[in-house]
Amino acid sequence: MFSRYFHDIEIAIESILGNKLKSILTALGIIFGTAAVIAMLAIGNGAQQEILEQIKMVGVNNIVISPSIDLTENGDENGNGSETENNKKKKKFSPGLTMKDIDAIKRIVPSVKRITPEIIANSFVVQNGKRVPAKIIGISNDYFDIYNINLEKGHLFSDYQTEIGTPICVIGANISAKIFSDVDPINQYLKFGHVWLKVVGVLEKSSVNLSAADNAGVNLVNDNVYIPVQTMLLRYKNRALVNSKSLGGGTGFGGGFFFSFSGGNEKSALSNYNQLDKIIVQVEETEQLTLTTEVLSRMILRRHMDVQDFEITVPELLLKQQQRTKDIFNIVLGAIASISLIVGGIGIMNIMFATVMERIKEIGIRLALGAKKADIIAQFLSEAILISVSGGLIGVFFGVVFSKLITKFADILTIISPGSIIVAFGVSAMIGVIFGISPAKRAAERDPIESLRYE
Repeated sequence: MFSRYFHDIEIAIESILGNKLKSILTALGIIFGTAAVIAMLAIGNGAQQEILEQIKMVGVNNIVISPSIDLTENGDENGNGSETENNKKKKKFSPGLTMKDIDAIKRIVPSVKRITPEIIANSFVVQNGKRVPAKIIGISNDYFDIYNINLEKGHLFSDYQTEIGTPICVIGANISAKIFSDVDPINQYLKFGHVWLKVVGVLEKSSVNLSAADNAGVNLVNDNVYIPVQTMLLRYKNRALVNSKSLGGGTGFGGGFFFSFSGGNEKSALSNYNQLDKIIVQVEETEQLTLTTEVLSRMILRRHMDVQDFEITVPELLLKQQQRTKDIFNIVLGAIASISLIVGGIGIMNIMFATVMERIKEIGIRLALGAKKADIIAQFLSEAILISVSGGLIGVFFGVVFSKLITKFADILTIISPGSIIVAFGVSAMIGVIFGISPAKRAAERDPIESLRYE
């Protein structure tokens, strides 16, 4: 029995090889459909991987509280003095985001797992004649757990060092490589701004490179210098202490010392009365994010005398919403690509119907010589399956090539998974079976005598 059907398959192969051009044209729909499905799924997998990396870098279950400062309250941003109706109203006093807000959140909100302040300044790291631009960030140790940042060597800040504001720092991998390329950085000193800091730890290098990282609330740690928040407040800047004396030109540490790093406009610096640049709160469970956000909003609004001078964002939810949008987009693209496979299947069916009409005499001769209807079905169904399977294999090759080209020239991450290849190839093979059955059955149902008489 098996040798009989094997002979039917041999006849199908001979027919395909005898009509190479027609077979290739028949398989084109399957080839491009399979390639399109693989490429689209690869783009979708790449987008999902980027989102997962972003979620990892912004931390899980995080809520970010940041200042919302109107720097033009007495006019436009150029200080031209054009007042609106709201600007004419006397503005209520608000202390802004301060360390007291953090203490209150720790004390009152039970769903908080970790919390850290963040104060940021930009300047240069100087050491042994080397000068490298960097960002200094005042934080608590919870910061490293919230953002899943690991140490490569050294240690984090002790409670005592954090409390008294010891001039120590933990540096990113790029800072370590540029400043301490020929020496172990641990226990070495570097100068940031006007303060010498002792290096107590070096962070693992992050390999993630995201163009929209800052917009997504992602911190790229390689070029940062981290210090205890009290060190930042005591030795660099504490906007909560800015007063008329310090604004009048005082530069000492006494009273309200304020140190400007970035060289930005003076109006922006003085209008920002917030002691902290951010408060990052991590909750226990994802389900608590929405309720905790509402509680924090009401609580901080009350503490700020009903002045809405802050914004609360949940980066993970924003990223998941972005992922959902991309998933929908990928589903649409996948559906469009799948239509190519269906069109290819219809093309196979049409060609096979035409082939049946062209080969009526051949069918009649085989039936007259003793071939059964099952042999005719096996022959024509084998042709359809072989064309679709061959097209599927070629399509897999082109799909992989297209994915690589998209990554290289469009700078879009693509990840080809074995599952996508199996799905695309499996669908192409199924299409050969589904769309090949009807022409095969029609060929088998021909009357042998009429087929022999056909001109």
